[in-house]
Amino acid sequence: MLLNIKRDALVKSPLFLLAPFFFLGTAMVVMKVILPHTTPLFLAAFRLLPAGVLILLLGAVFKLPQPKTLKAWLWIALFSLVDGAMFQGFLTTGLVNTGAGLGAVLIDAQPLVVALLSRALFAEFIGLWGWLGLAIGLVGICLCGLPAEWISAVLSSPATVLSESMNASVNGVELLQSGEFLMLLAALAMSFGTVIVRYVKQHADPIVATGWHMILGGLPLMALSVWGETDQIVNLQSMDWLGLGYATVLGTAVTYGIFFFLAASGNITSVSALIFLTPVFALLFSSLFLSERLSEFQWIGVVLTLVSVYLVIQREQIATWLSAMPVAEAEAIAPLEPDGEASPQSSDA
Repeated sequence: MLLNIKRDALVKSPLFLLAPFFFLGTAMVVMKVILPHTTPLFLAAFRLLPAGVLILLLGAVFKLPQPKTLKAWLWIALFSLVDGAMFQGFLTTGLVNTGAGLGAVLIDAQPLVVALLSRALFAEFIGLWGWLGLAIGLVGICLCGLPAEWISAVLSSPATVLSESMNASVNGVELLQSGEFLMLLAALAMSFGTVIVRYVKQHADPIVATGWHMILGGLPLMALSVWGETDQIVNLQSMDWLGLGYATVLGTAVTYGIFFFLAASGNITSVSALIFLTPVFALLFSSLFLSERLSEFQWIGVVLTLVSVYLVIQREQIATWLSAMPVAEAEAIAPLEPDGEASPQSSDA
């Protein structure tokens, strides 16, 4: 009982809720600094493997149960493939040709997919305010991530831009080399991973499963790196190794542990919507350390992102508050007769 009370208090703690998205956003900046000195698949594997070991050691300290059934391992294997290997592989490979801030913004397509999946699979309440918040968030990340010239062109002549976009031809090779496209694939993989963890929880402890999915997801990435990449560590400097430690421990182990603990314990639409905060941190720190400056459109996008987070997280409370307003106002406005009952004229009105 006491453990449940402490867990509920922890889940509601603002610092606990914000921590994974702060670490994820700042880790994007750190990885962008490291990437010129290493290779993307090695970086992805290095993030996952030590982090998975750390989480499993933590699980052993707290005596969390290990997976025991074939079904549990099958769900963990699927979790590893989708959210481990695919998400981290697409993320680091896409980051090569994408800015840290823009990459974090594109990852933010994830809550929209999660909202649709959770509505279809778990019948989670989204409601008017939730959908409005997600729509505002989508506008916000578009303003953060799309080129200012393109946004200006859309606002001035949307029909022309649409026509040019439909007539543009992009072959498969160019698409797969596009950092932005790979980031969207990463967002899609993370979306499915966020949903899969709910099924994993039914058969295994979510924290232990998170640790195993990092190890099982990191092994194929390391194998691909050994097979297809060279000079993974020869150019790494001392500060790069510190950055790898930050991206591994805080940007992966702590981030994943908290995020999937929240996803398994609460409403995954609300939890995933908090990822809208990731580009806020990424854009701010990339502007400080990578000289990536925010444009006017990006600043507007950051504000809209914060608004969207509030609407999605507080959607049920907002709906309840607004539905109670007419009743409260009617009771306050209606004049009372001496015996305490509203007059007939007032009730007719």
